[in-house]
Formats: sequence, C-alpha cells, structure tokens
Amino acid sequence: MLQFSTGTRQQLPPQLFEQMGHYRREVFINRLGWELNTINGIELDEFDGPDAVYVCSQDEDGNVNGVARLLPTTGPYLMEKVFPQLWAGNEMPCDPKIWELSRFAMVDPAKSERVSIHQASATSASTLLRQVIQAAITNGANSLITVSPVAMERLLHLNGFDVRRAGVSTFHRKSCIVALHLNLAT
Repeated sequence: MLQFSTGTRQQLPPQLFEQMGHYRREVFINRLGWELNTINGIELDEFDGPDAVYVCSQDEDGNVNGVARLLPTTGPYLMEKVFPQLWAGNEMPCDPKIWELSRFAMVDPAKSERVSIHQASATSASTLLRQVIQAAITNGANSLITVSPVAMERLLHLNGFDVRRAGVSTFHRKSCIVALHLNLAT
C-alpha cells in the first residue's frame, strides 16, 4: 500500500525531504548516470526552490519509492533553462495554469530495485502520476509540461492520459527525449 505526501520543502517533514533527495540521487545519478549536483549526499538543483511542490510515495515501511517535482512556469523551470530546443522555437510557457513536471521516478512495489519512470510498471507510474495531477490541479494548473523519454509518451497514451508533443524530439544521453504537454482538464 503506497502512502503519498505532497508539499513544498517547507511543508514536508525535513526527514522526508532528505529521504527524497537521497532517492533522487540513487535514481538519477547512480542508476541513470546523470551528472547532477549533490548537497550532503542528496540530489538538489537550482529549481528546488520555495515554489517547488513535491509529491512523494512511500511503501508500507516508510521508504521513499517514488518522487515528482512540480514547478510553476511563472518562474525559472528546467525545460525553459536546460531544454528550450525541445519546444521547437516557440515561446516557452509562462502561465500560472501551466506547471512543469520534473524529477519523476517510480519504483515497482513488487520489485526491490529502483527504476526510472520509463522502466516502471504502468500501474505504479500511473498511480503516482494521478497524485501529481491532483497536486497540480490543487495548485491551479490545468496542464503540465515535461521533458521525457519517448517511452514515457507511449506509457502516457497507453494509460489514457491526454498528452501531445509540444516540440521536436532529440537524443540526449543515449535516449530519445521530447517535450510533452499533458492536459489536466476533465
């Protein structure tokens, strides 16, 4: 049974925020080999500021097994600063109703190893994503944008999410990635 926590860094218990940072280091640095910064052993970047909203899942033992970060596009966000080429030359979103989803990773509860979203089971990833969508809607969003592997795009379509490409795909770190726009309107 998964347990979910949502909030800003100031709203989450400090030990949970630290556990999420260790989990992100494990997934994105240790497993995926991304070159990211760590602070005291936790993965944080310049986008982990006071406006970031986190969604965290934990297993029945309280271990973090899924994370996601939501950022309003009215401030600096990952796609705008790091991957603007994916937006195909169009003006980057800057709208209180459009939020960015980043640092999304999930564990298949039936397995002990941690994997990224495009490798996770559709059920586990979909459950976490639905929690992320609820958090985004609670914060006033009607859509999400994200940089994702093309495999994630297929997973979203297979699970019935209203998603479309927002630009062109490109290769980055041996993966084909694309900017996606996820409509949250029901």
